[in-house]
Amino acid sequence: MGGRPEEVRAPETWLTEAERERADRFVFPADRACFVAAHLLVRLCAAAVLDLPPEGLTLLQHCEVHGPGHGRPYLREAPELGVSFSHTRGYVCAAAGPGRVGVDAEHVPTGPLNEGLADHALTPAERALVTGNDDLIRHWTRKEALVKRGELTLDELRTTGVDPLPVGHLLEWRAAPDIRVAVVTDTPAERIPVPRSEGPVSGGGSGWGRGRPG
Repeated sequence: MGGRPEEVRAPETWLTEAERERADRFVFPADRACFVAAHLLVRLCAAAVLDLPPEGLTLLQHCEVHGPGHGRPYLREAPELGVSFSHTRGYVCAAAGPGRVGVDAEHVPTGPLNEGLADHALTPAERALVTGNDDLIRHWTRKEALVKRGELTLDELRTTGVDPLPVGHLLEWRAAPDIRVAVVTDTPAERIPVPRSEGPVSGGGSGWGRGRPG
C-alpha cells in the first residue's frame, strides 16, 4: 500500500507509547504526519493479509543499541508475518507478507547526478552505467529494501548489485514524477489501495470494518 499521508485515515490511538513518543520528537509537522501515517498504514496492510482488525495489531521495534522504537518492525500478534514501511516527505508506503519484507520510498533529487550518493551506494559496474538521479534512486530504493530485509548492510552497498535483484521478488512503482518505491518480498506481491474510512477519524474508534482494502 502507498499514498499521501492524509489518505491514511486512521486514528493515532492505534500507536504504541513508544511510537507516539518518537512522533512527538519531530520538529516539522509534515515530517510527523508522514511518520504517523506510515506506522498506521503498515497496520492496515498487515490487517488485509491477516484478515484481522487493524486497531488490534501492535507494532513493535527493538534495537540493542537504540532501544524500543528502533530496529526491524514486527507485530506482537503475528511475529511470523514480515512487515516493513517507509516514508518520505509527502508519501508513505507499507508492505506485509510471509517471510522477509522490505520497502523503501525516496524522492529523486533534481539537477545533475548526486555524485556523493552514487559513489557510496553503487557497485563499480552500476556506477559506470548510472548517469542520472532517477536511475540512481531506482538502485538505492532496491538496496534499502534489502537492508530492511536484513540481507544487506550499508557497508555492502558498493559490493552488491541489484540489476537484476539477487534475491526475492521485486515490485516497483513511481508514486509521483519525483518519488520511486521498491518492495522486495519472498513471495510475489501486489499493490492494493489504501482503505478508505467510512467516517471522521477521532477518539478510539477505527471505522474500518475488517481491514480489507476498499
